[in-house]
Amino acid sequence: MIRIFRHYVSGVYVILFLSDAGIFFSAFFLGNLLRFFPASLRWGVEVIDRFAIPSTIYMVVMLLSSIGMGLYQRVQNGGDAGLLLRILGGFVAGTIAMGLIFYTFPSVFVGRGVFGYALLAALILMLASRFVFLKFVDTRELRRRVLVLGAGYNASMIHDFEKHSANRNFQVIGYIPMGKEPCRVDPARVCQINSSLSEYALQANIDEIVVAPDDRRGGLAVDEILDCKMSGIEVVDLLSFFEREAGLVRIDCLHPSWLVFSDGFQYSGVQQLGKRIFDVVASLLLLSVSWPIMLLTMCAIALESGWGAPIFYRQVRVGKDWQLFKVIKFRSMRTDAEKDGRARWASHNDDRVTRVGRFIRKTRIDELPQLFNVLKGEMSFVGPRPERPQFVEKFAETIPYYTERHRVKPGITGWAQLCYPYGSGYQDAIEKLQYDLYYVKNYSLFLDFLIMLQTVEVVLWGKGAR
Repeated sequence: MIRIFRHYVSGVYVILFLSDAGIFFSAFFLGNLLRFFPASLRWGVEVIDRFAIPSTIYMVVMLLSSIGMGLYQRVQNGGDAGLLLRILGGFVAGTIAMGLIFYTFPSVFVGRGVFGYALLAALILMLASRFVFLKFVDTRELRRRVLVLGAGYNASMIHDFEKHSANRNFQVIGYIPMGKEPCRVDPARVCQINSSLSEYALQANIDEIVVAPDDRRGGLAVDEILDCKMSGIEVVDLLSFFEREAGLVRIDCLHPSWLVFSDGFQYSGVQQLGKRIFDVVASLLLLSVSWPIMLLTMCAIALESGWGAPIFYRQVRVGKDWQLFKVIKFRSMRTDAEKDGRARWASHNDDRVTRVGRFIRKTRIDELPQLFNVLKGEMSFVGPRPERPQFVEKFAETIPYYTERHRVKPGITGWAQLCYPYGSGYQDAIEKLQYDLYYVKNYSLFLDFLIMLQTVEVVLWGKGAR
């Protein structure tokens, strides 16, 4: 894993990203070679001058399109068919974008023949690189070899995560019991060492030691752990391990000292200004392309519910520092959805949702009016989901650290919305809070941009919508 602006990115996928960048940049050169072969073999520097700028533009467009299709995420569903669909979707989106660029800036147009051959070459090379990549990363040698100190409750979290996690970047070599904690992991994977910890770790080619005892006050061999650290073996605690591997901050083993002494939670004036500029620019760009969809949605709601029925739905939500504001959304439920005055979540196949509402919720069109909340400064483009005061008050009383999610402005999209499906209960609120805390801790414009691009995948595949 590589940490970029405090956000963990899979190092293997960084290599894949750079490989794809090389493929996309060389596509026009290959297209020219194929289109004018064999005469193109004699051309030299003039070809580089002609295709350098178009190749750079194409590389950027295709990489952004691929990120938006989720091609660089560690966890991908759908198998080979889903991967192929994502690749083809990325190429379609990139081709449309390049067509608009060529139309707007004719000077960078490379010709239909070269462009066609370039698309074919890039697609074949990308499919080939993916085939080689998937065959390569399936080998266990690429995964980080992890030794866990502990075999109790804390260690069982890693055991369960390893068992249910897809495309994990690590393999647990074994668990070493610490103190008198009861064994909660597979007994067959418990290690009994007869030498020092550092000698055993070096002999087993351990890359990383995760310190996860249930009680650190007794039985923690600090000197031996330090010896491993000084021998070049990485040592992390349980919370840092989950932050890196799962992209969340687990609250069931979170203690205040970890929050105090860990990095992150930095909100300088420059960062806040940069985020505000990002919010305004992103909102204006999305409004400029989505206004026809918003207009059609308004007409559809009016036709279904009558011209006298409200088009928009305004509801009080909790913002940054517990400030209340009214969120604006397209109305997707009946006007009497909460006639009893009791706040409730949307459920699966909720009968309160209208026919138009079901479609706009599935495609997230109902969220578009929130762009005006962003422009007003009440929300951010990226951030934790804004919740209703009734729910927030209840959760703040019973869920540890729930109030920390209100350190930043709520967002239209966010890390929790990408990583966890729609939440409709107490346990879902706890799970989503862990992703929200990760975002609050590791906020950066890079993470915002990454979330915004990956939201495209959520919209296209309808993940978590109700």
